[in-house]
Amino acid sequence: MAVSIHVHGARLHNLRDVEVSIPRNRLVAVTGVSGSGKSSLAFGTIHGEAQRRYFDSVAPFARRLIHTAIDPQVRDVTGLPPAVAIEQRRATPSARSTVGTITTTGNTLRMLWSRCGVYPPDVAPMDSDHFSPNTAVGACPECSGLGTVHRPTEATMVPDPSLSIAEGAIAAWPGAWLGKNYRDIVATLGHDIDVPWRELPAQTRDWILFTDEQPVVTVVPTRDADRINRPYQGTYSSAARYVLRTLSETRSATQRARALRFVESSPCPVCQGRRLHPDALRVSWQGLAIDEAQHRPVGELLPVLRGRLEELPDEGGRAAEAAERLLLTDLVSHLDVLLTLGLGHLDLARPTPSVSTGELQRLRLATSLRSGLYGVVYVLDEPSAGLHPKDVEPLLEVLRGLVAAGNSVLVVEHDMAIVRACDWVVDVGPGAGSHGGEVLYSGPVAGLRDVPESVTARYLDQPVHLAQIRTGAPREPSGRLAVTGIEHHNLHGVSVEVPLGALTVVTGVSGSGKTSLLHGILRAVGGRLARVEEQVEEASEEPDEATEGLGEARATGDGQPTRLVRITQQPIGRTPRSNLATYTGLFDRVRTLFARTPAARERGFTAGRFSFNTAAGRCATCQGEGAVSVELLFLPGTYSTCPTCEGARYNPETLEVTWEGRTVADVLGLTVTRALEVFAGEPPVHRALAALEALGLGYLTLGQPATELSGGEAQRIKLASELQKERRSPTLYLLDEPTSGLHPADAHRLLATLHALVDAGHTVVVVEHDAAALATADWVLELGPGAGEDGGRVLSAGPVSGWRDSYAQ
Repeated sequence: MAVSIHVHGARLHNLRDVEVSIPRNRLVAVTGVSGSGKSSLAFGTIHGEAQRRYFDSVAPFARRLIHTAIDPQVRDVTGLPPAVAIEQRRATPSARSTVGTITTTGNTLRMLWSRCGVYPPDVAPMDSDHFSPNTAVGACPECSGLGTVHRPTEATMVPDPSLSIAEGAIAAWPGAWLGKNYRDIVATLGHDIDVPWRELPAQTRDWILFTDEQPVVTVVPTRDADRINRPYQGTYSSAARYVLRTLSETRSATQRARALRFVESSPCPVCQGRRLHPDALRVSWQGLAIDEAQHRPVGELLPVLRGRLEELPDEGGRAAEAAERLLLTDLVSHLDVLLTLGLGHLDLARPTPSVSTGELQRLRLATSLRSGLYGVVYVLDEPSAGLHPKDVEPLLEVLRGLVAAGNSVLVVEHDMAIVRACDWVVDVGPGAGSHGGEVLYSGPVAGLRDVPESVTARYLDQPVHLAQIRTGAPREPSGRLAVTGIEHHNLHGVSVEVPLGALTVVTGVSGSGKTSLLHGILRAVGGRLARVEEQVEEASEEPDEATEGLGEARATGDGQPTRLVRITQQPIGRTPRSNLATYTGLFDRVRTLFARTPAARERGFTAGRFSFNTAAGRCATCQGEGAVSVELLFLPGTYSTCPTCEGARYNPETLEVTWEGRTVADVLGLTVTRALEVFAGEPPVHRALAALEALGLGYLTLGQPATELSGGEAQRIKLASELQKERRSPTLYLLDEPTSGLHPADAHRLLATLHALVDAGHTVVVVEHDAAALATADWVLELGPGAGEDGGRVLSAGPVSGWRDSYAQ
């Protein structure tokens, strides 16, 4: 009998005492609609239990340093080998993190230049650290390894010299109290802050903006008559000093972007933007400096490395040749995997924040392949995310290679092409949330077709008819939006036309420039609109990205957009205090309902009392979080349900007030579907809930913490927030792979919603690989023909023609 992993009594999240056996040394797909419990089974239970067992084997004094609380909530798991999880979540990224650092190929490349490079006569041999801009010895001494120097000028910091200092002439100063503090100090020092900036003496202007002095003066602030004006000791900092300190110290992308507006940025004059110490740049290998090699796409660098490897003797030779052969063998084998996984368009110097989550997961997968592990279970979260259909087969080859090497592979997947290619499938459902959590089928893929209650079975061979998404011919555009001169990554002077009042799909192979095109449209159109509601990943903003993609945009015809909304898969909040109810704004109305109850009025409770973020209403023990941190000596820290409020978040006095027989904590515990019934008579709340339900999010609870939501769920919540608005002026919506991470059934619901937006007079542009999106679109823009510098060109642009026929086959 084949060895299997046996799960007994899994109860994590919505799993209903699940019992399932999964064969080892097989490629296994875990499927089900979004929210059915797939990830809870694969990651939370199987990987979670393997991780818990590993931590149990760690010495207590070391275990306490691992601040991870793992409770897979399962009676037992037998036949479980060590597990490795490769998820799509990105950790807090750094602008200095690159593809080379993630895959460790950057280290090997630096060793190649260090040991085998050609040194000029006046340059002494250097170790690998000298070839890294992230080390003190390797970084350019002028720009500290950033490649760019920033110079504040009077023109950048004072854009309108007709204003006085009191009127905000020095735009580079911070806002709020600190900016007022600087103005008060300048006035205390005897400078006139009420005359136009241009009328101040040049010497005074220069000192205020650029002095290195930091005088400390006693400031007597001028405030409203009813406020106490207490003197304080204020320290002055020039505008230039403040801006440069912000750029060097801040970790906030928002503050950095603001500071960049007040400087002139240019390539470093010492390294010409190459980031490395000049001596390191003079060392070459095969005629290339190390930064030139790092900036070559993997698909171009690989032939250079392989060509040199073929020139070297198979064995013997000088010690230097043996070291070179060893390093090249490692590099070639590693980069070969990247090429197989469809990542040949990336270069090793590409910053990690600019890489998509799907690409990031495949980079980690490539690194795992090189680890040589045997007998482990790999758990992967949608490895096909962001892949063009033609890139799926190479991915499958890599996954099969892991199995052939003696490992087990579990993939949480919605791509039916991958599911059909697996040896085994575990289908979880039948619905989402409380309607899911059951294993409907576990067995060979062919047997899933005979499970009537499985939603996945309906999509395994033939997708649902397109009429469920949209009927009718492609729409006639009401006008045109022309965007010209887009410069971003591999797009060089690209121009496109987007039809207004239509749904446009941007497609192409992975790395062809689709997201870059979306970015270019965002920047160009955003520059001409008065209202931009942009939800961009802060981490994805490269230091000088704001200067790229600034093409020109003009619109003709009817329905010209007056708003621009970009909806990303970024989390709706970074702490558990942010949840579905607070983000959508429906909780404001709920708190108002509680404040209007007789019990609340009698006690003098306002709407603020029913917020778990205010001291008056929340539990004093857990500060409204519902859980408390428990630190034990020589044991790992963990979180435990608050013993005072038992997870309710509120104090007893607040919970004494009820609306329709429910406390505010009870309301936060309702699912969206149940809340629709409860708030049927409250139109504002009902409207927000209906938008969430329409996007397949009925299984989520109103108090679901933002940290527990997937990227796809976060994106749909943002879209629901838009849908609940009663009146919207013509809007341009930009979405990057909105169906990523969605079951085909949920993807089709989402597409139907996007078409409803277009029917309401808006314009939607989506980056997509999904066949249903292409088949129902009004207009298709295809980029290619390849990835990286082999792509970035518009191959075709026009109304949908053959897509529908190919989808139906």
